[in-house]
Amino acid sequence: MNTLGEFSLLLSLAVAAYAGAAALLGHLKKRPELVRSSEQASLALAFLLGVSTLALLAAFLRDDFSLAYVMNYSRKGQGLAYKVSALYGGQDGSLLFWSFMLSIFVAVVTLQNRYRHRELMPYVMATNMGVSIFFLAVLNFFSNPFTPVPVPPPDGHGLNPLLQNPGMFFHPPTLYIGYVGFTIPFAFAMAALITGRLGDEWIRSTRRWTLVTWFFLTLGNMFGAWWAYEVLGWGGYWAWDPVENASFLPWLTGTAYLHSVMIQEKKDMLKVWNMVLIIATFGLSILGTFLTRSGILSSVHTFSQTGLGPLFLGFLAVVLLVSLGLLFYRLPELRSKNELDGLVSRETSFLVNNLLLVGVAFTTLWGTFYPLIAEAVRGVKVTVGPPFFNQVMIPIGIALLFLTGVCPLIAWRRASWSNLKRNFLLPFLTALLGAVLLIPVSGVRDPLVNVTFGLLLFIGITIGTEFYRGTRARAHMTGESFVKAFSNLVSRNKRRYGGYIIHLGILLLVLAVAGGAFKVEKEGYVKKGESLEIGPYTLKYENLVGYPKGDTMIVAARMAVYKGGKFLQTLLPQKQFHPGSEQPHGMVAIRSNLKEDLYVILAGYDPQGASFRVLVNPLMMWMWIGTYVMGFGILVVMGSERPRKTFRSVPAVPREVPENALV
Repeated sequence: MNTLGEFSLLLSLAVAAYAGAAALLGHLKKRPELVRSSEQASLALAFLLGVSTLALLAAFLRDDFSLAYVMNYSRKGQGLAYKVSALYGGQDGSLLFWSFMLSIFVAVVTLQNRYRHRELMPYVMATNMGVSIFFLAVLNFFSNPFTPVPVPPPDGHGLNPLLQNPGMFFHPPTLYIGYVGFTIPFAFAMAALITGRLGDEWIRSTRRWTLVTWFFLTLGNMFGAWWAYEVLGWGGYWAWDPVENASFLPWLTGTAYLHSVMIQEKKDMLKVWNMVLIIATFGLSILGTFLTRSGILSSVHTFSQTGLGPLFLGFLAVVLLVSLGLLFYRLPELRSKNELDGLVSRETSFLVNNLLLVGVAFTTLWGTFYPLIAEAVRGVKVTVGPPFFNQVMIPIGIALLFLTGVCPLIAWRRASWSNLKRNFLLPFLTALLGAVLLIPVSGVRDPLVNVTFGLLLFIGITIGTEFYRGTRARAHMTGESFVKAFSNLVSRNKRRYGGYIIHLGILLLVLAVAGGAFKVEKEGYVKKGESLEIGPYTLKYENLVGYPKGDTMIVAARMAVYKGGKFLQTLLPQKQFHPGSEQPHGMVAIRSNLKEDLYVILAGYDPQGASFRVLVNPLMMWMWIGTYVMGFGILVVMGSERPRKTFRSVPAVPREVPENALV
């Protein structure tokens, strides 16, 4: 199996090279059979990489420690689920998984476009194969997961204890799909630049791909936040870590792209801007891979002792040089014929939204790389942490939040005063009143917090009003019940109302973030039978319990939770001792409800007592609910993107005309 996997991996490189060359030659030489051959080769590539992936997975399942990669990331006592997830738990396997996912995506695109976009497809294929060739070359010559060890050990080292968590099943795969998926719209953009077909054909053909990719990248970031919150035990969900930032960057530019393409479709504007955004998004996906594998920045997510950084940096440079060169070449043909009709319009608000998103992306990029630049230029090591990012991002985030409520409801071309008054006067006054009333209720005097909650109320009212108006109008016109009218309204306008649902999910996410202003934290050492009080809660430390879980030893502290003298439940914050790991890692205990999370960390213990760090995190549940709402909204929007039916053209067969027909 190992030999088969390694051979399939090597053969994949040859097949990818053939597919890319055949696509280009077939198009340039007007030989459609070569283009078809390249498309068949792309299907073969997916099969071959599937064989390699299955071979590596089989090595994990049978504890084949003759492979260095299996030896480093698995052991005999490791659970079955974590042997499977170890497939992408290290550098070699993650690159193989990346390549396999890309080959699947390319195969799907090939099958979807057998009779469509025939002018674009050769260059789409060549671009995708170019990316595949790079990754496969790295796999075969620099980071081969089938590299053997001279003397196989009796057991392996095992997966990092922090990775032995359910988050390992969701966070890396969804993030990889988000990264890899942006290759498809990038390839269509390059094909449009090469062929000169610069309308919105390439955008329409990749709209669903972009939505799916953005959806998975959103999930990947949110699963990462949940993992950090549940496992790492520092009380938060986002630390502005360099690799966290790397996954956030393409999400920002991808979000800007999804908004700006609407202007190109409606008004035939922003063609250059959209090209820049999709190039930047793909480039930032490669940059994220570079950061993970270069080791140039300190992060808990990076792969240690890797020398692949220069290869990825060189590849990124080639991508930017070629794509921006093509963009510059086509610049005269991309200039918009239309202009903004007014400063107060949906087009303008979308453009400002784009500029703010790109501003956040640039700030994140600068803050991430500034320590490296400062050390190279000044020879001084500096740290850019959460205080910098929060100070810069909060004002920009508030402006983006305002536009989230304004953009969907403001009129195209030029908004009139009556339009603004009808859509925004009541929501604005209600939100203003709510923000004022919040001050004595919450006791928070921070203007930014009060403005944020006021804007959240503003957005909620504008979205709710839009749903209500549409439903009422439909019920009046059709005589349907209010519930049926609402259902039909959404089902017949999926793109519009799905977008509102996505914005509602973002509102809930921001609500959870804003709840951090009310966070309460306390640390303390308590003996058995003593209590620790925080907010309305009393936590009574009962005792320590130890028990095995597989080959892992668990030490848990029993904490009885009371509120107002009423017993609620027993929490068990833990320390887990994994074999082969010198340091235990913590597992927090959380009691969640819609109002707040009670978050308990076992910091240390001795025979007499234990040290705890306890937090009350308000509104945290709404972050995860918001993620589900966003996911549902994306599914609704995707329902509107039904691919057009295409029919294979059949040439007419000439028939002989009967003589008497000419009479």
